[in-house]
Amino acid sequence: MRRAIFPGTFDPFTIGHHSVVKRALTFMDEVVIGIGINESKRTYFPTGKRVKMIKELFSDEPRIKVEAYSGLTIDFARECGAQFIVRGIRTVRDFEYEETIADINRKLAGIETILLFTEPELTSVSSTIVRELLQFGKDVTSFIPEGMEL
Repeated sequence: MRRAIFPGTFDPFTIGHHSVVKRALTFMDEVVIGIGINESKRTYFPTGKRVKMIKELFSDEPRIKVEAYSGLTIDFARECGAQFIVRGIRTVRDFEYEETIADINRKLAGIETILLFTEPELTSVSSTIVRELLQFGKDVTSFIPEGMEL
């Protein structure tokens, strides 16, 4: 079985994240969406709420699991029995950062990282922008997956 984790804070989960998961399912048997808990990072939505929102979004897809984790992503990948880490990248800056992390993960744990380039129409979508819009009371439905309840 080819299992990958898709790690992130997903605060909130956007149409860009949704696209990465759907595309990963075309070549993976299972994708575990790992919601990283970083106590030093202030989030808009509590961890439990993010887990619930994403689980409900993918409730009809048995090949997707959603779990929160703390600690190193490679340790979470091992716990899940994942051979791969899937990451989405939007910019050259994202690529440079992800390449460095992928090299370290491969050296430390032998886990390969698969980078998926964001679809051109989604490059401007980020959780940071969605959070900012929410803070100002703006409608963000065009930036989150259809059917996801905030």
